[in-house]
Amino acid sequence: MSGPSMFVRPRSIRRGAALTFVFATVVAGGAAAAGSFGAGTANSAGAGTRSAAAADRRSEVAEAAAAAMAEGKSGSEAAEEVVSRSGDRWSAVYSAGEYEGVQLALDGEYVGVGLWVRCRQGGRIEVDRVQPGSPAERAGIAPGDRLRTIDGLRMTGEPVTDVVSRLRGAAPGQAREGRPAGAGTPVRLGLERSGRAWDEKLRRAKLHAETVTTERTAADRATHIKVASFAKGTGDAVRRAVRKVPEGDGILLDLRGNSGGLVTEAVTAASAFLDGGLVATYDVRGEQRALHAKSGGDHRSPLVVLVDGGTMSAAELLTGALQDRGRAVVVGSRTFGKGSVQMPSELPDGSVAELTVGHYRTPAGRGVDGAGIAPDLEVRQGAEERARRVLSGLGGGA
Repeated sequence: MSGPSMFVRPRSIRRGAALTFVFATVVAGGAAAAGSFGAGTANSAGAGTRSAAAADRRSEVAEAAAAAMAEGKSGSEAAEEVVSRSGDRWSAVYSAGEYEGVQLALDGEYVGVGLWVRCRQGGRIEVDRVQPGSPAERAGIAPGDRLRTIDGLRMTGEPVTDVVSRLRGAAPGQAREGRPAGAGTPVRLGLERSGRAWDEKLRRAKLHAETVTTERTAADRATHIKVASFAKGTGDAVRRAVRKVPEGDGILLDLRGNSGGLVTEAVTAASAFLDGGLVATYDVRGEQRALHAKSGGDHRSPLVVLVDGGTMSAAELLTGALQDRGRAVVVGSRTFGKGSVQMPSELPDGSVAELTVGHYRTPAGRGVDGAGIAPDLEVRQGAEERARRVLSGLGGGA
Protein backbone atom coordinates (compact mmCIF):
# COMPACT_ATOMS: atom_id res chain seq x y z
CA MET A 1 0.00 0.00 0.00
CA SER A 2 1.59 3.25 -1.07
CA GLY A 3 1.47 6.58 0.65
CA PRO A 4 0.40 8.65 -2.36
CA SER A 5 -2.66 6.53 -3.09
CA MET A 6 -4.08 6.85 0.43
CA PHE A 7 -4.57 10.55 1.12
CA VAL A 8 -7.15 10.15 3.89
CA ARG A 9 -8.15 7.18 5.93
CA PRO A 10 -11.20 5.51 4.32
CA ARG A 11 -13.90 4.99 6.95
CA SER A 12 -15.61 2.29 4.91
CA ILE A 13 -15.13 0.47 1.62
CA ARG A 14 -17.72 2.82 0.10
CA ARG A 15 -15.81 5.94 1.08
CA GLY A 16 -12.42 4.47 0.30
CA ALA A 17 -13.45 3.65 -3.25
CA ALA A 18 -15.28 6.90 -3.84
CA LEU A 19 -12.26 8.90 -2.72
CA THR A 20 -10.29 7.65 -5.69
CA PHE A 21 -13.03 7.61 -8.33
CA VAL A 22 -14.41 10.91 -9.56
CA PHE A 23 -16.26 10.32 -12.82
CA ALA A 24 -17.75 13.78 -12.27
CA THR A 25 -14.53 15.36 -13.48
CA VAL A 26 -15.31 13.97 -16.92
CA VAL A 27 -18.95 15.00 -16.90
CA ALA A 28 -18.71 18.41 -15.24
CA GLY A 29 -15.56 19.31 -17.15
CA GLY A 30 -17.11 18.49 -20.51
CA ALA A 31 -14.27 16.12 -21.35
CA ALA A 32 -16.50 13.21 -22.32
CA ALA A 33 -17.13 12.62 -26.00
CA ALA A 34 -20.77 13.35 -26.70
CA GLY A 35 -22.78 10.63 -28.35
CA SER A 36 -25.65 8.20 -27.93
CA PHE A 37 -26.07 4.56 -27.03
CA GLY A 38 -26.80 2.03 -29.67
CA ALA A 39 -30.18 0.36 -29.59
CA GLY A 40 -30.65 -2.08 -26.77
CA THR A 41 -27.57 -1.08 -24.78
CA ALA A 42 -29.45 0.96 -22.18
CA ASN A 43 -32.94 1.51 -20.88
CA SER A 44 -33.53 5.24 -21.29
CA ALA A 45 -36.77 5.12 -19.31
CA GLY A 46 -34.94 3.52 -16.42
CA ALA A 47 -32.19 6.10 -16.75
CA GLY A 48 -34.80 8.85 -16.54
CA THR A 49 -36.20 7.34 -13.35
CA ARG A 50 -32.74 7.20 -11.82
CA SER A 51 -32.18 10.80 -12.89
CA ALA A 52 -35.32 12.00 -11.12
CA ALA A 53 -34.39 10.04 -8.00
CA ALA A 54 -30.88 11.53 -8.04
CA ALA A 55 -32.29 15.05 -8.36
CA ASP A 56 -34.62 14.45 -5.41
CA ARG A 57 -31.73 13.12 -3.33
CA ARG A 58 -29.56 16.17 -4.12
CA SER A 59 -32.36 18.46 -2.96
CA GLU A 60 -32.97 16.39 0.17
CA VAL A 61 -29.26 16.39 1.07
CA ALA A 62 -28.93 20.16 0.59
CA GLU A 63 -32.11 20.88 2.57
CA ALA A 64 -31.02 18.62 5.43
CA ALA A 65 -27.64 20.34 5.62
CA ALA A 66 -29.17 23.83 5.58
CA ALA A 67 -31.75 22.92 8.25
CA ALA A 68 -29.08 21.44 10.53
CA MET A 69 -26.89 24.53 10.21
CA ALA A 70 -29.85 26.79 11.02
CA GLU A 71 -30.11 24.90 14.32
CA GLY A 72 -26.38 25.24 14.98
CA LYS A 73 -25.67 21.62 14.12
CA SER A 74 -23.27 20.02 11.63
CA GLY A 75 -24.58 20.30 8.08
CA SER A 76 -22.24 17.60 6.78
CA GLU A 77 -23.37 15.09 9.42
CA ALA A 78 -27.04 15.72 8.55
CA ALA A 79 -26.25 15.28 4.86
CA GLU A 80 -24.37 12.06 5.54
CA GLU A 81 -27.37 10.70 7.44
CA VAL A 82 -29.59 11.33 4.39
CA VAL A 83 -27.04 9.65 2.12
CA SER A 84 -26.78 6.67 4.47
CA ARG A 85 -30.58 6.21 4.49
CA SER A 86 -30.66 6.20 0.69
CA GLY A 87 -28.93 2.81 0.57
CA ASP A 88 -26.58 4.03 -2.16
CA ARG A 89 -23.24 2.49 -1.27
CA TRP A 90 -21.23 4.90 -3.43
CA SER A 91 -22.69 8.27 -2.49
CA ALA A 92 -20.74 9.95 0.31
CA VAL A 93 -20.19 13.26 2.08
CA TYR A 94 -16.71 14.74 2.60
CA SER A 95 -15.47 17.62 4.70
CA ALA A 96 -13.78 20.47 2.85
CA GLY A 97 -10.41 19.12 4.01
CA GLU A 98 -11.13 15.61 2.76
CA TYR A 99 -12.31 16.83 -0.62
CA GLU A 100 -9.23 18.99 -0.95
CA GLY A 101 -7.26 15.76 -0.52
CA VAL A 102 -9.36 14.11 -3.23
CA GLN A 103 -8.61 16.88 -5.70
CA LEU A 104 -4.93 16.95 -4.82
CA ALA A 105 -4.59 13.21 -5.39
CA LEU A 106 -6.43 13.40 -8.71
CA ASP A 107 -4.01 16.13 -9.73
CA GLY A 108 -1.30 13.51 -9.25
CA GLU A 109 0.08 15.17 -6.13
CA TYR A 110 0.17 14.52 -2.41
CA VAL A 111 1.73 16.01 0.71
CA GLY A 112 4.03 13.64 2.54
CA VAL A 113 7.62 12.48 2.91
CA GLY A 114 7.79 10.08 -0.05
CA LEU A 115 7.46 6.70 1.65
CA TRP A 116 5.55 3.61 0.60
CA VAL A 117 5.02 1.23 3.50
CA ARG A 118 3.82 -2.35 3.96
CA CYS A 119 2.94 -4.59 6.87
CA ARG A 120 5.17 -7.57 7.55
CA GLN A 121 4.78 -10.58 9.81
CA GLY A 122 3.94 -9.66 13.39
CA GLY A 123 2.56 -6.27 12.38
CA ARG A 124 6.00 -4.87 11.59
CA ILE A 125 5.74 -1.75 9.40
CA GLU A 126 8.46 -1.65 6.78
CA VAL A 127 9.48 0.82 4.09
CA ASP A 128 8.59 -0.70 0.72
CA ARG A 129 9.77 2.08 -1.58
CA VAL A 130 11.21 5.59 -1.36
CA GLN A 131 10.28 8.23 -3.91
CA PRO A 132 13.29 9.76 -5.68
CA GLY A 133 13.91 13.38 -4.72
CA SER A 134 11.66 13.18 -1.66
CA PRO A 135 12.49 14.24 1.93
CA ALA A 136 12.76 10.53 2.83
CA GLU A 137 15.34 9.86 0.13
CA ARG A 138 17.38 12.91 1.09
CA ALA A 139 17.43 11.63 4.68
CA GLY A 140 18.88 8.31 3.53
CA ILE A 141 15.83 6.17 4.35
CA ALA A 142 15.86 2.98 2.29
CA PRO A 143 13.53 0.10 1.38
CA GLY A 144 13.57 -2.53 4.10
CA ASP A 145 14.00 -0.04 6.94
CA ARG A 146 11.59 -0.62 9.79
CA LEU A 147 9.27 2.25 10.69
CA ARG A 148 8.96 1.97 14.46
CA THR A 149 7.30 5.25 15.43
CA ILE A 150 5.77 8.41 14.00
CA ASP A 151 5.97 11.43 16.30
CA GLY A 152 6.64 9.07 19.17
CA LEU A 153 3.63 6.83 18.53
CA ARG A 154 4.35 3.12 18.05
CA MET A 155 3.41 1.88 14.56
CA THR A 156 3.85 -1.88 14.94
CA GLY A 157 0.47 -3.55 14.55
CA GLU A 158 -1.22 -0.44 13.16
CA PRO A 159 -3.19 -0.67 9.89
CA VAL A 160 -1.18 0.57 6.92
CA THR A 161 -3.91 3.13 6.16
CA ASP A 162 -3.43 4.65 9.62
CA VAL A 163 0.33 4.76 9.17
CA VAL A 164 -0.07 6.58 5.86
CA SER A 165 -2.53 9.04 7.42
CA ARG A 166 0.01 9.91 10.10
CA LEU A 167 2.77 10.34 7.53
CA ARG A 168 0.50 12.86 5.82
CA GLY A 169 -0.21 14.57 9.11
CA ALA A 170 -3.85 13.56 9.55
CA ALA A 171 -4.45 11.47 12.66
CA PRO A 172 -6.77 8.50 11.96
CA GLY A 173 -10.38 9.38 12.61
CA GLN A 174 -9.69 13.13 12.61
CA ALA A 175 -9.35 13.80 8.89
CA ARG A 176 -12.92 15.06 8.52
CA GLU A 177 -12.49 17.67 11.29
CA GLY A 178 -9.68 19.47 9.49
CA ARG A 179 -7.16 19.51 6.69
CA PRO A 180 -4.13 17.24 6.78
CA ALA A 181 -0.83 18.93 7.60
CA GLY A 182 0.58 21.00 4.77
CA ALA A 183 3.95 21.13 3.05
CA GLY A 184 6.73 22.22 5.38
CA THR A 185 5.26 20.73 8.56
CA PRO A 186 7.64 18.51 10.59
CA VAL A 187 7.32 14.81 11.35
CA ARG A 188 9.67 12.66 13.45
CA LEU A 189 10.19 9.06 12.38
CA GLY A 190 11.67 6.31 14.51
CA LEU A 191 13.53 3.88 12.24
CA GLU A 192 15.56 0.71 12.50
CA ARG A 193 18.03 -0.97 10.14
CA SER A 194 20.11 -4.08 10.85
CA GLY A 195 19.56 -3.71 14.58
CA ARG A 196 20.48 0.00 14.63
CA ALA A 197 17.69 2.34 15.76
CA TRP A 198 17.63 6.06 15.09
CA ASP A 199 15.25 9.02 14.76
CA GLU A 200 14.87 11.18 11.68
CA LYS A 201 13.13 14.56 11.60
CA LEU A 202 11.69 15.37 8.17
CA ARG A 203 9.54 18.12 6.72
CA ARG A 204 6.62 17.17 4.54
CA ALA A 205 6.61 18.35 0.93
CA LYS A 206 4.20 18.46 -1.97
CA LEU A 207 5.24 15.56 -4.18
CA HIS A 208 4.16 14.21 -7.52
CA ALA A 209 2.73 10.69 -7.31
CA GLU A 210 4.23 8.12 -9.67
CA THR A 211 1.18 6.32 -11.02
CA VAL A 212 2.90 4.45 -13.87
CA THR A 213 6.02 2.32 -13.55
CA THR A 214 7.62 0.19 -16.25
CA GLU A 215 9.95 -2.78 -16.03
CA ARG A 216 11.26 -4.92 -18.86
CA THR A 217 12.37 -8.50 -18.44
CA ALA A 218 14.87 -9.19 -21.20
CA ALA A 219 14.81 -12.96 -20.60
CA ASP A 220 11.18 -13.34 -21.65
CA ARG A 221 10.90 -10.13 -23.72
CA ALA A 222 7.97 -8.80 -21.77
CA THR A 223 7.34 -5.20 -20.72
CA HIS A 224 5.47 -4.88 -17.42
CA ILE A 225 3.47 -1.63 -17.16
CA LYS A 226 2.02 -1.11 -13.67
CA VAL A 227 -0.72 1.53 -13.29
CA ALA A 228 -1.42 2.34 -9.64
CA SER A 229 -4.27 4.81 -10.23
CA PHE A 230 -5.62 7.24 -12.82
CA ALA A 231 -4.53 10.75 -11.81
CA LYS A 232 -3.90 13.65 -14.20
CA GLY A 233 -1.21 12.67 -16.68
CA THR A 234 -1.53 8.91 -16.13
CA GLY A 235 -3.02 8.24 -19.55
CA ASP A 236 -0.20 10.03 -21.37
CA ALA A 237 2.33 8.22 -19.19
CA VAL A 238 0.85 4.89 -20.30
CA ARG A 239 1.01 5.98 -23.94
CA ARG A 240 4.66 6.97 -23.59
CA ALA A 241 5.45 3.64 -21.94
CA VAL A 242 3.77 1.72 -24.76
CA ARG A 243 5.66 3.68 -27.43
CA LYS A 244 8.96 2.63 -25.79
CA VAL A 245 8.12 -1.09 -25.84
CA PRO A 246 10.70 -2.82 -28.07
CA GLU A 247 9.35 -4.47 -31.20
CA GLY A 248 8.54 -8.11 -30.52
CA ASP A 249 7.90 -7.61 -26.81
CA GLY A 250 4.62 -8.53 -25.20
CA ILE A 251 2.93 -6.10 -22.81
CA LEU A 252 1.73 -7.00 -19.32
CA LEU A 253 -0.67 -4.24 -18.19
CA ASP A 254 -0.94 -4.59 -14.42
CA LEU A 255 -4.12 -3.06 -12.94
CA ARG A 256 -4.14 -5.05 -9.71
CA GLY A 257 -5.02 -2.88 -6.74
CA ASN A 258 -5.86 0.06 -9.01
CA SER A 259 -8.82 1.72 -7.29
CA GLY A 260 -9.60 4.07 -10.16
CA GLY A 261 -9.40 7.82 -10.62
CA LEU A 262 -10.16 10.05 -13.59
CA VAL A 263 -12.08 8.41 -16.41
CA THR A 264 -10.55 10.79 -18.96
CA GLU A 265 -7.17 9.30 -18.07
CA ALA A 266 -8.45 5.73 -18.39
CA VAL A 267 -9.79 6.58 -21.86
CA THR A 268 -6.41 8.06 -22.83
CA ALA A 269 -4.76 4.88 -21.58
CA ALA A 270 -7.17 2.84 -23.71
CA SER A 271 -6.05 4.92 -26.70
CA ALA A 272 -2.55 3.52 -26.21
CA PHE A 273 -3.82 0.04 -27.12
CA LEU A 274 -6.67 0.73 -29.55
CA ASP A 275 -6.96 2.28 -32.98
CA GLY A 276 -9.95 4.40 -32.06
CA GLY A 277 -13.46 3.13 -31.34
CA LEU A 278 -15.76 2.79 -28.36
CA VAL A 279 -14.36 2.54 -24.83
CA ALA A 280 -17.54 2.82 -22.75
CA THR A 281 -21.07 4.21 -22.65
CA TYR A 282 -22.73 5.89 -19.69
CA ASP A 283 -25.84 7.70 -18.62
CA VAL A 284 -26.01 10.86 -16.54
CA ARG A 285 -29.40 12.24 -15.50
CA GLY A 286 -31.02 10.28 -18.30
CA GLU A 287 -28.70 11.52 -21.03
CA GLN A 288 -26.82 8.79 -22.88
CA ARG A 289 -23.18 9.44 -23.78
CA ALA A 290 -20.15 7.59 -25.08
CA LEU A 291 -16.40 7.63 -24.59
CA HIS A 292 -14.11 6.91 -27.55
CA ALA A 293 -10.41 6.14 -27.89
CA LYS A 294 -8.20 8.17 -30.20
CA SER A 295 -6.79 6.44 -33.25
CA GLY A 296 -3.16 5.45 -33.65
CA GLY A 297 -2.64 3.21 -30.62
CA ASP A 298 -0.60 0.01 -30.61
CA HIS A 299 -3.26 -2.53 -31.52
CA ARG A 300 -0.88 -5.33 -32.55
CA SER A 301 1.52 -6.10 -29.68
CA PRO A 302 0.41 -9.09 -27.59
CA LEU A 303 -1.34 -7.76 -24.47
CA VAL A 304 -2.35 -9.36 -21.18
CA VAL A 305 -4.17 -7.41 -18.46
CA LEU A 306 -3.71 -8.43 -14.82
CA VAL A 307 -6.65 -7.73 -12.47
CA ASP A 308 -7.85 -8.65 -9.00
CA GLY A 309 -10.53 -7.73 -6.46
CA GLY A 310 -8.83 -4.37 -5.92
CA THR A 311 -9.26 -3.37 -9.58
CA MET A 312 -12.02 -0.77 -9.46
CA SER A 313 -14.01 1.86 -11.36
CA ALA A 314 -11.89 3.56 -14.03
CA ALA A 315 -9.54 0.55 -14.05
CA GLU A 316 -12.55 -1.71 -14.66
CA LEU A 317 -13.70 0.57 -17.46
CA LEU A 318 -10.31 0.16 -19.16
CA THR A 319 -10.29 -3.60 -18.57
CA GLY A 320 -13.79 -4.02 -19.96
CA ALA A 321 -12.93 -2.03 -23.09
CA LEU A 322 -9.81 -4.07 -23.86
CA GLN A 323 -11.63 -7.34 -23.15
CA ASP A 324 -14.78 -6.56 -25.16
CA ARG A 325 -12.80 -5.24 -28.09
CA GLY A 326 -10.77 -8.47 -28.22
CA ARG A 327 -7.57 -6.52 -27.64
CA ALA A 328 -6.32 -8.29 -24.52
CA VAL A 329 -6.52 -11.49 -22.51
CA VAL A 330 -7.55 -10.69 -18.94
CA VAL A 331 -5.89 -12.81 -16.22
CA GLY A 332 -6.44 -12.82 -12.45
CA SER A 333 -9.59 -12.71 -10.33
CA ARG A 334 -12.95 -10.95 -10.70
CA THR A 335 -12.72 -7.17 -10.33
CA PHE A 336 -14.44 -5.18 -7.60
CA GLY A 337 -17.61 -4.01 -9.39
CA LYS A 338 -17.69 -0.20 -9.17
CA GLY A 339 -19.42 1.12 -12.27
CA SER A 340 -21.48 4.08 -11.09
CA VAL A 341 -21.17 7.78 -11.84
CA GLN A 342 -20.92 10.36 -9.04
CA MET A 343 -21.21 14.13 -9.27
CA PRO A 344 -20.21 16.60 -6.54
CA SER A 345 -22.49 19.15 -4.89
CA GLU A 346 -21.11 21.73 -2.46
CA LEU A 347 -23.13 22.05 0.74
CA PRO A 348 -23.71 25.29 2.70
CA ASP A 349 -20.94 24.52 5.23
CA GLY A 350 -18.32 23.92 2.52
CA SER A 351 -18.50 20.13 2.67
CA VAL A 352 -19.13 18.18 -0.54
CA ALA A 353 -21.72 15.49 -1.29
CA GLU A 354 -20.78 13.00 -4.01
CA LEU A 355 -24.06 11.52 -5.23
CA THR A 356 -24.65 8.75 -7.76
CA VAL A 357 -26.30 10.01 -10.94
CA GLY A 358 -25.73 7.17 -13.42
CA HIS A 359 -23.82 4.05 -14.48
CA TYR A 360 -21.44 3.09 -17.26
CA ARG A 361 -21.27 0.02 -19.50
CA THR A 362 -18.55 -1.73 -21.46
CA PRO A 363 -18.55 -1.60 -25.29
CA ALA A 364 -20.58 -4.86 -25.34
CA GLY A 365 -23.20 -3.30 -23.06
CA ARG A 366 -22.18 -5.09 -19.85
CA GLY A 367 -22.95 -3.36 -16.59
CA VAL A 368 -20.03 -3.39 -14.14
CA ASP A 369 -21.61 -2.06 -10.95
CA GLY A 370 -22.09 -4.83 -8.42
CA ALA A 371 -20.90 -7.47 -10.89
CA GLY A 372 -17.31 -6.68 -11.71
CA ILE A 373 -15.48 -8.11 -14.69
CA ALA A 374 -14.67 -11.81 -14.87
CA PRO A 375 -11.18 -12.53 -16.23
CA ASP A 376 -10.72 -14.72 -19.29
CA LEU A 377 -8.43 -16.88 -17.18
CA GLU A 378 -9.10 -16.97 -13.44
CA VAL A 379 -5.94 -17.36 -11.39
CA ARG A 380 -5.74 -16.60 -7.66
CA GLN A 381 -2.20 -17.73 -6.87
CA GLY A 382 0.78 -16.96 -9.10
CA ALA A 383 -1.27 -14.76 -11.42
CA GLU A 384 1.70 -12.84 -12.78
CA GLU A 385 3.62 -16.00 -13.66
CA ARG A 386 0.57 -17.41 -15.43
CA ALA A 387 0.03 -14.10 -17.24
CA ARG A 388 3.59 -14.21 -18.55
CA ARG A 389 3.01 -17.72 -19.89
CA VAL A 390 -0.17 -16.55 -21.61
CA LEU A 391 1.72 -13.60 -23.07
CA SER A 392 4.35 -15.95 -24.43
CA GLY A 393 1.62 -18.07 -26.00
CA LEU A 394 0.24 -14.98 -27.74
CA GLY A 395 3.59 -14.46 -29.40
CA GLY A 396 4.97 -11.87 -27.00
CA GLY A 397 8.21 -12.70 -25.29
CA ALA A 398 10.31 -15.83 -25.26
